[in-house]
This record gives sequence, C-alpha cells and structure tokens, in this order.
Amino acid sequence: MNKRDKTLQLIKELEDNQDRPISPDLKENLDMLTLLTEGCSDIVFRQFDFGNGLCGFIVYIEGIVKSEHIQDHALRPFLRHLMDQIEEHEEALQNTLSIASVASETSVSKVAESIIEGNAVLFAEGHSKCLILKIKGGQRRSIEEPITESTIRGSREGFTESLRVNTALVRFRVKTLQLKMISFKIGTKTKTDIVLAYIDGIADPKVIEKVKKRIKKIKIDAVLESGYIEEFIEDDTYSPFPQLQYTERPDTVSAQLLEGRFAIFTDNTPFVITGPITFWQLMQASEDYYERYLMSNLIRWLRYMFLVVALYLPAIYVAVITYHQDLMPTNLMFSVASSREPIPFPAIVEALIMEISFEALREAGVRLPKTIGQTVSILGALVIGTAAVEAGIVSAPMVIIVSLTGIASFTIPRFNLAISIRMLRFPLMFLASIFGIFGIMLGTIILVLHLCKLQSFGIPYLSGISPFKRDEVKDIFIRAPWWTMIRRPGTYSRGKGQKGAKREDPQDEENNI
Repeated sequence: MNKRDKTLQLIKELEDNQDRPISPDLKENLDMLTLLTEGCSDIVFRQFDFGNGLCGFIVYIEGIVKSEHIQDHALRPFLRHLMDQIEEHEEALQNTLSIASVASETSVSKVAESIIEGNAVLFAEGHSKCLILKIKGGQRRSIEEPITESTIRGSREGFTESLRVNTALVRFRVKTLQLKMISFKIGTKTKTDIVLAYIDGIADPKVIEKVKKRIKKIKIDAVLESGYIEEFIEDDTYSPFPQLQYTERPDTVSAQLLEGRFAIFTDNTPFVITGPITFWQLMQASEDYYERYLMSNLIRWLRYMFLVVALYLPAIYVAVITYHQDLMPTNLMFSVASSREPIPFPAIVEALIMEISFEALREAGVRLPKTIGQTVSILGALVIGTAAVEAGIVSAPMVIIVSLTGIASFTIPRFNLAISIRMLRFPLMFLASIFGIFGIMLGTIILVLHLCKLQSFGIPYLSGISPFKRDEVKDIFIRAPWWTMIRRPGTYSRGKGQKGAKREDPQDEENNI
C-alpha cells in the first residue's frame, strides 16, 4: 500500500472514529500527522528538544499562522518554564504561554480540524493532550472604502474578507451586550465559519429561530461566498426578486440590526447578508439618512420615477409603435415614422437588438480592468448606437429609449434589485409586442400579484403598503425627519421601541434661557 492509500485510509478511520485519542508517544503522533498531511507542502512540523526529557513539536500551516508569534509567544515562554519543574503541565502551560486563546484537545480528528482552520498545535512527549494555539494570521486585505456602495457623506469603512474584523466593525457601532453573535460551520470540505448576528430584545425570536433552522439544514461541500447561504435560506428561490440584502457597509448592517433584522457574516467575503427585507428597503441608500430629509426625499422620488422608466419605457415604446400610434402627438408620430422608415425590423426585434447589445456592453465594462472598462462601455455604446442608426438597423428614437432605460437602471441603489428589473423588461416587451398596452397591464397585474404573495422570512414583501402600516409609511416614499421617527418598524422587531429622540422646539429653548 502506497502513502496516498495509507493517507486516505487514515482519513477514513478518523471520519469513522471521531474520538480516537492522542497517543502519549510523541513519535507515534508525529508519524500519524505526517502521514495524514502527506502532500501538503504548506504544513510545517517544527520539532524541539530542550533537554531533561522535554521535547515535542509544533505543527501549523505556513502563511496562515504567524510564525513570529510561535517563536515569541509559544517557544520562548515554553523554554523558560520547563515541564519537569511543574506538576500540572497542561494548566501551567496554559498560564505560561502569552497567547490570548489556548485550548487543550485529546481527539486526533479535532486536532486535524484545528490545523486546517489555521491554528498551531503543540505536542509534548509523554502527554496524551495537546494544546491548540489560536494565533491565526496571514496576509489579508485591510479595511477600505466599499467599492460597490460608495457615498459622498458617511463612513468610509467597509467589510473585509476577515470574519472577526467584520464582526468587530459592527461591535464598534452597536455597543450593547444585547448584540448576539452565534457561530456555525457550513461546508463539509471548506468548514466555513459563519456568524448570525441580531439584537436580543429587538429582533423577533420567531424569525431568529427560523433562520437558525434553515442554516442548520444546509448540506453542501463548500461555502465560498455569502451568496451560497442566501440561496439556501431564502423563501422563494424561483422569484426574480431578492429576498435578502447584501452590503459591504458596517453602518448599514448596524442600522438594520437596530431595526430588528438579522445579519449573516461569512468568512472570506466582505458581503454581509441581512433580512428580513421589503421591496422598499431595496430602494433606500445609506445617504438617505445622512443628508437632510428634504434632499433625501427629492433623491428618493427620483429613484422611484426612474424605477418605472427602467421597467416600462421599452415596453411602452414597442406597444405604441406597434398598436397605438394614435397616442402620440401628430408631429412626434411623423418624426418617429420617418426615422423608422428605413428600418427592416419590427419594433420588438429592434428593441431586443439594442437591449441585448447594451446589456453585453455593460457586462463587458464590469469584467474588463477598471482603467479601460468604463471607457469601453461608454464608447462602445456611442459607436455601436451611431453605426446602427447610420446602417439602418435601428432607429434613433430606439437608441434614445435604450439609453434612458440604462441610465434609469443605474439609479436603483441595490444591484440585486436593478438586475431583476433589467430581466423583467424583456417579458414586458414581449407582452407589449403581442397585446400592446393591454399586455403591459397584464404583466403589471401578474407582477403585483407575485409581489403581494412574496415573503421574506414570513414578512410580506410589500409590508408598509400591503398590509398598510401607518408608522412605516414615514420611511417608504419619503424619509420623515428624525424627530418624527420615534418608533422602530413593527414589521421586523419584537415590538415598537424607541428609535429616535423627540426634537425640542428651538423657540421653547430660547424661552427657557
């Protein structure tokens, strides 16, 4: 039997016998771990012999564990306090090593799991226990401004790929022991750490229990991004609309936790998913709450207006050109007709050509390097649009319609909602080409019925409007002043609690002086 077969057999034995104990014989432990890690060149075995029968070895993954910490916080303290001078070796070692987190372990399978997770493991001769030294490090990306959610006013901190850095960024903002963080391990091969965060006493316990059950039911080999978790726990997988929100901003997560929602942190990704959500939440941006409410309302109304444009404008154009020319003013009708005269395709084919080309250019702009991606997408749209008009493939009005639609889709603050709207444009265009305005009305009815039926962890997707909740209307189409929003949304939270302080009238303050 070759080494590979022996390694596979040993792994199978450890999977079948999770409680296999560590041997007091140091050489047996070393041989077993060497065989277990056969072919893993990044796993380091560092042996030591201090005399007086004091010998052992440390095993860790190079690049994840900070080797200087092993030297400064493990081996040197270990050398200063020889084992033969103390009675209770394990307790003394734990008190001697200058590492914040040290744990003992007796199971071989747990030791192997600890090594893979990025911990260092210390073995000593004559002891059937080893010490797990939690000194995980390595090179990771530092805290930077989020690229996908840049703001003019607000925090410049964004999440990173480090789980505990991300949870700490939220702890900096929500300084209460009611903020609970529950850990899970998902993925039989990756064993990815995820954390469920919520504020006890504010979040609805039924929703939190539902989230825990759905997370525990996940069976998958690997979790490499939070999107894996999102697909497993959302209510309706086949809906085009997102039922969870993802964000790179710690202030956004903190605000949503304070409203009674939960957050799921996933190791190795800067994107944190939050829920439950409503449709209206996806139309809100962080700056809505940092700028003065009058400016925020103006921008929010603009978003809703362009949401309608992004969804309906191409379909309305196709319907009017195909069936309802009499709806256009006479001068406009003549202008459009003259521009469409050389076009050999019907309006729906013309619209599909331009929409698909625009989507391809947008995708190319995302995938190309940042320095040239934006230039290529803009120049490509201008050049292709101009050339298509001159060649008589599409009309000038259609280029204008598609350009306005593309600009409108960029005003939607959440990418997952924006891409849903972009996708829904196409069935609406087909309905418009078959039934005209009546097809658009039919598509709208189906869309509204679906939204009314959709839920996010038991919360209606259109909550606030359907069902109507007077207190929550203050933060849907408008953002009311802070001093009027004195209660949390009852949709997500356990009950209505204090959210803001009531503003004193400045005239009263002057009278009191």
